[in-house]
Amino acid sequence: MHIKNVLSRRDFLKLSGLSVTSLAFDWAAVSPGRLLPPNAILRVRVAVDEISIYKEPDYESDEVGKCHRDELLNIYEKVTSPYGPVHNPHWYVIDGGYVHTAHLQQIETHLNEVVYSIPEGGQLAEVTVPISLSFENNSFYGWQPLYRLYYQSVHWVHDVGYGPNGEPWYAIKDDLLPVTYHLPAKHMRLIDPEEVSPLATDVPPELKHILVNRTNQTVTAFEDGEEVFHTTVSTGMPHRAPGSTGVSTITPLGDFYVTIKMPVRHMGDGNITPDINAYELPGVPWVSYFYKTGVAFHGCYWHDNYGTEMSHGCVNMKYDEAKWLFRWATPEAVPLERVMGGYGTTVQVVV
Repeated sequence: MHIKNVLSRRDFLKLSGLSVTSLAFDWAAVSPGRLLPPNAILRVRVAVDEISIYKEPDYESDEVGKCHRDELLNIYEKVTSPYGPVHNPHWYVIDGGYVHTAHLQQIETHLNEVVYSIPEGGQLAEVTVPISLSFENNSFYGWQPLYRLYYQSVHWVHDVGYGPNGEPWYAIKDDLLPVTYHLPAKHMRLIDPEEVSPLATDVPPELKHILVNRTNQTVTAFEDGEEVFHTTVSTGMPHRAPGSTGVSTITPLGDFYVTIKMPVRHMGDGNITPDINAYELPGVPWVSYFYKTGVAFHGCYWHDNYGTEMSHGCVNMKYDEAKWLFRWATPEAVPLERVMGGYGTTVQVVV
């Protein structure tokens, strides 16, 4: 990959419309020097346009402030509130009050060694910093900011070169759109193919089964009738109106099969845009489709509100749990294959 037109850090920040003090995209948050305060237990990212800060861990208490999309918040304590909500009564203590956990993503910062040899066909990689701004290298306009890529999103890296700040960047090929964008290499961890190798291959495929319970908001996996996995998830929102395609956002009831598996999928409206409020979710990880309208199990990096309906029809899961299901269910995962098809593990969705 030949990259030119290297920008200075000042030009780079100017181009991206950011500053080093911006909470919306805090460069310090992805540097080795950014450490949690001694009394903080973790850091989270605001994953929606706006959330409220409350005086007490109660939606009925006084509102004392606001937090906005992509702000990074230091968490000092996690509490279980007697005031709920029932499905998720967990709140965080932050500077100035309490915030509910529903629309906050727990994040970490890990910088990685650069790998300069990418296998033919590409290699999976996960983002290991809270937020990293990708750029498209347009032949006419030069380097232009594109998607913000978030912690635990997964992408196909197919090349390495030098980015607009003169440091090594990976080239990412979007799996949905005809676009390549670039990200600082140190912000991504290349995934060893062994990490996505199939699980429980000694179990006959016909003895594997997945049960989705919409009332309890759970997924349970069985091998020959014996439970081997159980977790809380978020299925489709029944009260949300169908989109422009007319497809319902309710997770359908019935008996299905896992038919196609993709380790990464760009979901949303399918627009090439730097608008952070657009419905674009590049890098959705560990996707296992089981219904004709595109309903799937997959990892989720935009909320932490499992136990209630949150999706547009899919079954949202925690990153590691979606990865486990992706590896366990048939058709078997093939490390460097992007799409695997067939009539695989049976899926039953009940109310």
